[in-house]
Amino acid sequence: MAIDEALLRSFKPAVSLPVLRLYGWSPPALSLGRYQKAAEILDLERCRNDGVAVVRRVTGGGVIYHADELTYSLVCAPGQMPPTASIKDSFRVLTGFLLRFYRTLGLDARYAVDFVPEGTRLGERTAFCFAGKESFDIIVNGCKIGGNAQRRLKEVIFQHGSIPLLNRAATGLRYMRDQAPEQAQGAVSLAQCGVSSDRNSLTTALASAFSDHFTAVLQSDSLSQREQADMESLCAGKYRMDQWNMEGVVT
Repeated sequence: MAIDEALLRSFKPAVSLPVLRLYGWSPPALSLGRYQKAAEILDLERCRNDGVAVVRRVTGGGVIYHADELTYSLVCAPGQMPPTASIKDSFRVLTGFLLRFYRTLGLDARYAVDFVPEGTRLGERTAFCFAGKESFDIIVNGCKIGGNAQRRLKEVIFQHGSIPLLNRAATGLRYMRDQAPEQAQGAVSLAQCGVSSDRNSLTTALASAFSDHFTAVLQSDSLSQREQADMESLCAGKYRMDQWNMEGVVT
């Protein structure tokens, strides 16, 4: 999470190229949305007993249990992406490469707004990410696959999201105070959809889908000196602090 924020902070709209980061989580962890209070929605004693770390994202949304997944983050300026009609529409534009990715795997992937029955309520806030559906969440086999969230600064767009290789939603639900089983029933993973490719192959396929969708040439890179310094500072003063991770407070 510190690397994601460092990429966002270091991005200069006038000179920086768009950044796509692909990564994973080890060991598994829970991430809170920016405005959630850990003690109100998580069973923190169970988290401690099981050694499951709790971190906080700079983006909103509900709790996500990160395990056996591919995660992406994307930083760009508005002028570096195709035109959008609204902030909401930018989710459609920036997740277009995910639709392409899933479809290259042979899956019938669609946006929730184009799939769910008429009258279905979209956009309802839920404490657990996989319990709700936004208009441009991606649906496969009638279920939500992964999740995406966005943060905007002046002239900079940051978005990240998860692509579950295995379905660990029920495991994540065990750490919620509200453990109603139906909250995990609307989630699906690549494995459940019959995709058995290894992580490296899927990472390559995801990068190719991004490149093809946006007509972009991807170049491998490491953190710049500034990004590295920002990441280390953020780790020390924010992401290793309970005030941030539990309460969302930075001092």
